[in-house]
Amino acid sequence: MASQKTSQTMKPETAAKKLNVYLPATPEEFRSGAVSRDELHALQTDPPEWLRNLRRDGPHPRQVVAARLGVSNSALARNGITDALTTAEINALKAEMPEWLRRERATQAEVREEAARLKARDAERRSADA
Repeated sequence: MASQKTSQTMKPETAAKKLNVYLPATPEEFRSGAVSRDELHALQTDPPEWLRNLRRDGPHPRQVVAARLGVSNSALARNGITDALTTAEINALKAEMPEWLRRERATQAEVREEAARLKARDAERRSADA
């Protein structure tokens, strides 16, 4: 007896995370049912108009907002940004460059520099041990 191979499915929340989109902004048919891996792959390789618009204009989930602003998710929370933002709202924040955003970007830059320094140090130690 050969078992029939079934396609794995995921919840719409999981698919939205993989697509980097804000779930409440997706169409009802996307939110109401399971998404197969094949469907997800099709959405990634040939996105429909609604997905292209959502990725371009938003609203965007927190991780996308943080990345576009050059800060961490925690920085958004510390500064009262709890809702999804559109591309226009993100661009307005960048143009306005409030003090909190300037400060959080500087902090993020320091974190990246320190991570790079530690990575270089560890690589140097590994090569010295070899």
